[in-house]
Amino acid sequence: MIEQASLSSSHGRRTHLSYAGQTGIIVQSLVSNKTVVVDMSPSASEHGRTERLAARIAPHISRDGFTPTALDGLSLLGYAGRTIRQPEVYEPSLVFVAQGEKTAHLEDRVIHYGAGHYLVQAIPVPFECETRGERDIPVLGLSLRVEPAVLDELVTSMPDEAWPEPDATDTASLPMAAVALDAHMTDALLRLLDCLEDDLSARALYAARVREVIFEALRGPQGHLLRRLIHERGAYARIGTAINHLHADYAKSLSVEELAASVHMSASSFHHHFKRVTRLSPLQYQKRIRLLAARDLLSSQVENVAGAAHAVGYESASQFSREYKRYFGVAPTHDRTQLAETGTLALNDRAATS
Repeated sequence: MIEQASLSSSHGRRTHLSYAGQTGIIVQSLVSNKTVVVDMSPSASEHGRTERLAARIAPHISRDGFTPTALDGLSLLGYAGRTIRQPEVYEPSLVFVAQGEKTAHLEDRVIHYGAGHYLVQAIPVPFECETRGERDIPVLGLSLRVEPAVLDELVTSMPDEAWPEPDATDTASLPMAAVALDAHMTDALLRLLDCLEDDLSARALYAARVREVIFEALRGPQGHLLRRLIHERGAYARIGTAINHLHADYAKSLSVEELAASVHMSASSFHHHFKRVTRLSPLQYQKRIRLLAARDLLSSQVENVAGAAHAVGYESASQFSREYKRYFGVAPTHDRTQLAETGTLALNDRAATS
């Protein structure tokens, strides 16, 4: 199943520029060693708004990947080149792409979200991600964490009938989907980014501007993915709660029966709905979360291979190594060395089967 929408990459040296009466920004790509000019002039068109968004993000990008900012829950995204498919897991968040392109692979689903689109990540589900962009067009974007308390306050403050009905082609089981930016959301993001450049605005207005962005997502075409998390009676919300349990205690051995009981579901119903939402069985999900956590431990040099295996819940280091290689395409010893030296992974282009 292929779904239209997209993500990509940036990294480099930036200087402000005035040209032909307009204000712009130059991004000097460290990979291609070429300059990219991003127009900062106001425009009534959505294309112009997206360019302005990219130009506001570019001065804050200094390395590849997601860079946390001083503002709680806000990270900026930049890549200077392409990346092949590699396993990831995002916390509940909204990931916006102002420039470049990205593709998410969630088992049988392929979700493209590029410039002028954003990803609604309602539930933290392991997926594979790749970035694709032209050499002179780095990926620029931002990620905003969706806090449960803010989500709950916004959803419960309005009657259900006040929110738009989901598209008839949508289902309640999708944990992530791509959405095109509209003028309201783009303007809300530009106001949010003001807080990066003005400490007074950050102190007085940041929380309100986060609420505004989340509100725009809630009333957008995929807002029901977030709204359903608040309605505890539904299976979708209960699976979200079970996933939170798994993330909080992934090293502990938990049976399907225990997880089902924790959210007041039968084991058979829980297994069915869990796989419908995540495209994985509960045990497959736990395994992937463990392996992703182990990769983080190895990359930070906190643990050796045996220590990382034990820390995430494996009793056998050899079993851990086999499953790690099956999922990531390389042995954990290889990743420990490469991540420590370069901070990046060179993974085989393959679909995970574990």
